[in-house]
Amino acid sequence: MVQLLGEFDCKLDAKGRLMVPSTLKKQLPNVEQEGFVINRGFEKHLVIYPKRVWEEKVREFGELNQYDEKVRHFIRLFTRGASELTLDAAGRVNLPNSLLESAGISVNTELVLACQIDKIEVWSKDAYEAMFDEDPANFAALAAEVMGTKNRREDGQ
Repeated sequence: MVQLLGEFDCKLDAKGRLMVPSTLKKQLPNVEQEGFVINRGFEKHLVIYPKRVWEEKVREFGELNQYDEKVRHFIRLFTRGASELTLDAAGRVNLPNSLLESAGISVNTELVLACQIDKIEVWSKDAYEAMFDEDPANFAALAAEVMGTKNRREDGQ
């Protein structure tokens, strides 16, 4: 299983290329051969998946009921604009313009690459910081709501 860690400040160059930080590349030893897949995130950001993680997602989608209209709609939305990325000789990836526009990211923009377990979120730095300005005031309450039942046994003890 891929386990990515870290938050990286980057800049998109004038040609829409992103230099993948060396410390991030070290966490993905086969990335130069395997590559990435990028697509839209659920919020106004992009998501980069290591190729093998993307392939797991596609397998999951293949197990869903393709006769269900909601399933088909979800898959269309999720995969819309998905593109393969490969590292060039300088360790850069070229991000597709259509995806950059959908996330409100323009060339020469400061970005944050935020590792989220098995994927990398790509945010404009301004949007990323604004998201945390709007976060719940009580992080402990959010943690209890999201994770609170995780450690409870089914017998109530």
